[in-house]
Amino acid sequence: MTDAAIAPRRPWAYAIFLVVFGAAGWWAAFQLTLDKFLVLEKGKNAVLNCNISPFVQCGTNLQSWQGSAFGFPNPILGLGGFAAVIAVGVTLLAGARLARWYWWLFNLGVAGALVFTIWLIVQSAFVLGTLCPWCGLVYLVMFPLFWVVTLRNAATGEFGSRLTRIGGILLPYAAPIAIVCLIAVGLIFQLRLDVLHHLAA
Repeated sequence: MTDAAIAPRRPWAYAIFLVVFGAAGWWAAFQLTLDKFLVLEKGKNAVLNCNISPFVQCGTNLQSWQGSAFGFPNPILGLGGFAAVIAVGVTLLAGARLARWYWWLFNLGVAGALVFTIWLIVQSAFVLGTLCPWCGLVYLVMFPLFWVVTLRNAATGEFGSRLTRIGGILLPYAAPIAIVCLIAVGLIFQLRLDVLHHLAA
């Protein structure tokens, strides 16, 4: 039997998913970083491409304390975090097999990022009263990323054998679960800010 025959299959689809979604999240963080530079340079007079209306914009978010929750601009977290997601995807494409502790830490990082994202959603919708377009792209990335990573780790036994069966059952439904979460987020912003009306105006 050849080495190719006994080698484990590379998770191509999963690896490409991580690269694509990581790149989308990184791009949003990069755009927010550029906008933050403009805000720092010109203050409230900054003209940002993401400022579509008083309710659909990123200027307010970037200038708020919530936009620098840890004492520095939030997009810096995105630049580093999403780069890590891309790196994991590329590593899998290269054929690497990662240890269980690695997957635990990766999943913990993704879960922490989702919790922070949910906090930002609440702050944006209920406190700042805005929908940041680039932040919206981050929302679109984070929910699928969390569910796919978590359920795949469960299905492959990274969390122990007890959760393998549950993970295997739920993994095919990761996309529908993420879509339901995103619809809920969309409804929150629509009910709070009437986003569709302000986009059409």
